[in-house]
Amino acid sequence: MMFVDRHDAGTRLAERLRGRFDGAGTVVVGLPRGGVPVAFEVARVLGAPLDVIVVRKLGVPSQPELGFGAIGEGGVRVVNDEVVRAARVTPEEMAGVEERERAELDRRARRFRGDRPAVDLAGRTVVVVDDGIATGGTARAACRVARARGASRVVLAIPVGAPEAVEALREAADEVVCLQTPADLFAIGAWYADFEQTSDAQVVDLLHRAASLRAAASGGTTDGAAAGGTTDGSAAGGTTDGSAVGERAVGFTEEVEADAGEVRLPGRLAVPDGASGAVVFVHGSGSGRHSPRNRRVATALYRAGLAVLLFDLLTPDEELDRGNVFDVPLLAGRLDRVTGWLRGHRGVRGLPVAYFGASTGAAAALWAAAGSDADIAAVVSRGGRPDLAEPRLPAVRAATLLIVGGHDEAVLELNRAAQRRLRCENGLRIVPGATHLFEEPGALETVADFARDWFTAHLAPVPRR
Repeated sequence: MMFVDRHDAGTRLAERLRGRFDGAGTVVVGLPRGGVPVAFEVARVLGAPLDVIVVRKLGVPSQPELGFGAIGEGGVRVVNDEVVRAARVTPEEMAGVEERERAELDRRARRFRGDRPAVDLAGRTVVVVDDGIATGGTARAACRVARARGASRVVLAIPVGAPEAVEALREAADEVVCLQTPADLFAIGAWYADFEQTSDAQVVDLLHRAASLRAAASGGTTDGAAAGGTTDGSAAGGTTDGSAVGERAVGFTEEVEADAGEVRLPGRLAVPDGASGAVVFVHGSGSGRHSPRNRRVATALYRAGLAVLLFDLLTPDEELDRGNVFDVPLLAGRLDRVTGWLRGHRGVRGLPVAYFGASTGAAAALWAAAGSDADIAAVVSRGGRPDLAEPRLPAVRAATLLIVGGHDEAVLELNRAAQRRLRCENGLRIVPGATHLFEEPGALETVADFARDWFTAHLAPVPRR
């Protein structure tokens, strides 16, 4: 299991916790900075208040990335004596590191909370959330901070962690919930398609949004709402009354089984708050819903306010027959039926739909978009084979963008020929220096930028009557 980003990880973690820790007796706390986006989704799903527990690692002076301990709010201090002995850290060095880190801890706590007081933890179940655990020093300190502030029960919840660290932390927390414990955990970021650093400003914004959501749920107001902002973090004009518009205002991520008629196909659907459109990803031969390249593009589109669906076009048994992989009419038929299923899904009803196709998947996307009753707003092809849909190209009505690597010469010529056959609004973008898989530094990011700009320009909500 890989996570699209921290918000995706938080949504999955929340589903594991839902039903056990909902209600007024629970507080969710995130470890800044990366743990806060994960904790925000957990708090939103559980309906719990969100706060931070600020913890700082104490790094060995000669090797700062190696922690010999950690400190937390309220004077909490955790030291790993084995590391201190092995690294020969003197008491004077330890005191110097702790003094510097204590000053930074205090600064960050003031920066994150501003004028808001810390949420009272006394007598409550405290769910401590981080984006992952490698050694567990900061998580252990955070659990101790929660206990020192009066928590009646401490639950440590993480998307991914090293097995030995997770096991050791069962002594620090009353319960540890971890979705993944891979034996080969080399780095937390390896388990995320997008592990971009979280900024202080993002932490402050998420804490404010969480407070606004709580105020809205209780009928109160917040400073942000009084200033004209929304109280749920969604686009202005959204509602929370259960109507179709209100349904779209609430983001979610979930595993789905897309109805393709004769089969049901596994997929993953992510809908951001106030989504303005939905993009269905159509993978190429030898790939599937876990394609790292498609997932990276999907993350960029999600951040731009677009819902994204990645799904498998074929069952495992069907993939054994290589003829199916290149059967464009079969794949297009699957895509068409899945699109019909998606249009009726919660959070997506009424949204315009677009396709992002790669390699042979681009041919299937164009074939499906050319259907007489197809209502597809836009198509983007990444390194596609539009020539495989050549008979159908003149019938495509969706605005179509073809993206090809500058060094993918054979495919570039095929796309140029296909563009001449298109009668719809269309464009061809060439990524200089890129080959077929866009593996060169910055190449896939350029693809994501092109796709995002094309989709946001051509997707607009369907007017409601």
